[in-house]
Amino acid sequence: MISRLTGVILERSPPQLVIDVRGVGYEVEVPLSAFAELPDTGEVILYTQLVVREDAHLLYGFPNPARRAWFRLLLRVNGIGPRVALAILSTLSDGELADALAQEDVGRLIRVPGVGRKTAERLLVELRGHAPVSPSMPVRAADEAVGALAVLGYKPHEARAAIERALVTLGSKAASEDLIRAALQGMAR
Repeated sequence: MISRLTGVILERSPPQLVIDVRGVGYEVEVPLSAFAELPDTGEVILYTQLVVREDAHLLYGFPNPARRAWFRLLLRVNGIGPRVALAILSTLSDGELADALAQEDVGRLIRVPGVGRKTAERLLVELRGHAPVSPSMPVRAADEAVGALAVLGYKPHEARAAIERALVTLGSKAASEDLIRAALQGMAR
């Protein structure tokens, strides 16, 4: 499986990018929100998910592991495919999605193109208790890190506690990737 790409952006054609990785061009679909986070030139790192269908192998990319974790969680919901999951991540931030799930806010979910009332209700039912981000944690990187740990199977309260310990060590300006790494190392001890 292709888990991560490090390369240079050759083409931008939303929602697709072509990333040159040592002479091989990978076509990757990314959430529209990711375009603002990615540099126009220079090296870029994308955390990827390969989706295999009968007629194609599709590569989806995300600027951080937390967004990829949300994508994987959304794909577990019956009736949610990669296109709808990408639309959700293009429309809602991690915090907005977590809040919508925690507050069971159907109205916020049906604003996403391709998500109707029944799909929104199915999302709420199937992801009940899996909302990985606590609205009470104000730090975005911390929210993303908690979400990634929850998707990896850690209980939300365990994930929050581990990230809070990592924040004490690394400081409030730490990137989500660093927080995840430190939290996993701390929980492994």
